[in-house]
Amino acid sequence: MSTENTGFNTKLIHGGKFKDKLGSVNVPIYQSSTFEFESAEEGAKCFLGESGGYIYTRLGNPTINALENSIAELEGGFGGIGTSSGMAAVNIVYMALLSKGDHIISSQAIYGPSRGLIEDQYSRFGVESTYINTSDINNIKRAVKPNTKLLYVETPANPTLEITDLKACAEIAKENNILLVVDNTFSSPYLQRPIELGADIVLHSMTKFINGHADIIGGIVVTKTESLYKKLRSMMTVLGCNLDPHQSYMVLRGLKTLAIRIERSQQNAMILAEYLEKHPKIEWVKYPGLKSHHQYKLAKEQMSGPGAIISFSVKGGLDAGKTLMNNVKLAILAVSLGGVETLIEHPASMTHSKVSSQDKLKGGITDGLVRLSVGIEDSNDLIKDLDQALQKV
Repeated sequence: MSTENTGFNTKLIHGGKFKDKLGSVNVPIYQSSTFEFESAEEGAKCFLGESGGYIYTRLGNPTINALENSIAELEGGFGGIGTSSGMAAVNIVYMALLSKGDHIISSQAIYGPSRGLIEDQYSRFGVESTYINTSDINNIKRAVKPNTKLLYVETPANPTLEITDLKACAEIAKENNILLVVDNTFSSPYLQRPIELGADIVLHSMTKFINGHADIIGGIVVTKTESLYKKLRSMMTVLGCNLDPHQSYMVLRGLKTLAIRIERSQQNAMILAEYLEKHPKIEWVKYPGLKSHHQYKLAKEQMSGPGAIISFSVKGGLDAGKTLMNNVKLAILAVSLGGVETLIEHPASMTHSKVSSQDKLKGGITDGLVRLSVGIEDSNDLIKDLDQALQKV
């Protein structure tokens, strides 16, 4: 069936325009490195791009393509490009769109390795970068240079949960002939669709909410236009960082429950955020669903829900935070996010450890900041767990 005019949940189940010739309800795993041609002439057409046939899994595979098409449809983009990890998705964007002497503007509190890749690697080849608080649009305007090629933002920011106005970013990008790239991992297309707000490229670590079960590594890039799609897909195949068919199957299975998982997780997150905000041992809480969040109104405007990530600080700083993390029994002390299980971690010493102390402070990543990725457990059990751990602080 066509899902063009259906709701989001229907697209999750039936989107992607894949129909198995043998009638399989689920997309099969085409676990093959190479594909047979019907004739020499057909093989030549495949290599010329004149046929829709498959050649080699690094170049394309039915299982991978089914997932790519599904997520592109959910994001409202032209096409999707599955990658071996979220960082592979980031890298093909950088590699395809940045050259020597180019400049990138990005969020100060962006995912640590996304920043480190530019500062430690691409800088060696003459790429310039400016990291700012993109939640202040005037900072972006001031940072634009004649050689700026990319505006790369993550909203909500990781892990500070600062919100960047995507419509305003799109206007600045268009005025200055800059491409707007949005890391949408924290929200997923269920809560936020940046292309509809003016972005040119959206990317995800599918390891997180899209898959939702902490059992695969994968990434995806979705482009607004065909020309960008071709450019980025070509880079992906040259770099050899394609997604695996079996991983794609796993993500397709997880994708079907994206909406109900996020609804449950953010329901729990709201309950926990309100609990933490009132707790005497908590210094502050940042969560887009709380009216105390200074960008609560903007979050309501561009997101259809506040998500499942909470950042907070325990009174007593890093030592107090360590005590909390070392004493939780239900929440799991681990990095990553977006799964059915609740995870707790310390960004300054873990996910953002490679960012300098000075830049961490500029980005609001304090030593006392604790990040909680809320899962789908019973909220009462999660509160009991945090409560008993906080009693030891």
